[in-house]
Amino acid sequence: MRLEGKVAIITGSASGIGAASARLFTQEGAKVCIADIDEEKGRQTAADIAASGGDIFFQRLDITSETDWDEGVNEVIDRYGKLNVLVNNAAAAHYAKVEETTVEEWDHVMAVNGKGTFLGTREVIPHMRRAGGGSIINISSGAGLVGQAWSAAYNASKAAVHLLAKCTAIQYARDGIRANSVHPGAIDTQMLHAGSQQIGDSEASDRPMGRMGTPEEIGYGVLFLASDESSYMTGTELIIDGGKLSGQWRLADTPFGQAVLARS
Repeated sequence: MRLEGKVAIITGSASGIGAASARLFTQEGAKVCIADIDEEKGRQTAADIAASGGDIFFQRLDITSETDWDEGVNEVIDRYGKLNVLVNNAAAAHYAKVEETTVEEWDHVMAVNGKGTFLGTREVIPHMRRAGGGSIINISSGAGLVGQAWSAAYNASKAAVHLLAKCTAIQYARDGIRANSVHPGAIDTQMLHAGSQQIGDSEASDRPMGRMGTPEEIGYGVLFLASDESSYMTGTELIIDGGKLSGQWRLADTPFGQAVLARS
């Protein structure tokens, strides 16, 4: 098993990418803490995975709270004696241009995506050092690499998540702690659709593969970075976006009436 003997915390794992990752982790032998602010969904997801044989439990955790992080990590240590993997997946989405973004909206997105990822990273480092190393995986976004016409706070916060992984990688490589970021494109999750169906549909069509990705497709990338298969990877980006960031593309009709991908 690819994660045999490893202990992981996955934030925002009551649903979506986090839940898919938690299921894959337990299938590969990891012990997992589902950490989420949504108690009802979190407990149900943990129960479903446990019913399939996974070693998993739910911990309510507000990632913007230092106290919650301290209590949550200590609960994992008390149960399992160590911590090897942190997946900073919990996030807040906000789709608006600069002028349309209020200070309160900006602060909320930055607190969840930026501060929450920072607090989790800071909290787990001493425990990973004692365990002889570990893997920190920040779920950023394609929006953390390029600008977009329909978002400001979200892009800026996801860029912060991306760069924090690089800083962590440089600072703690000699402790055996790796840090990488994952950059999903449009993924078929509740968070994307809650923002705007129009944005989701546009993002799905505006990529070479012509569809949204699934949470499981991101989960497999997260699983790879959590495993020893990626032991020489740190401070890098794993882009899983259906080809979107490979270039700007549009569908064009050829003289032969066939649809082909062409650079715009």
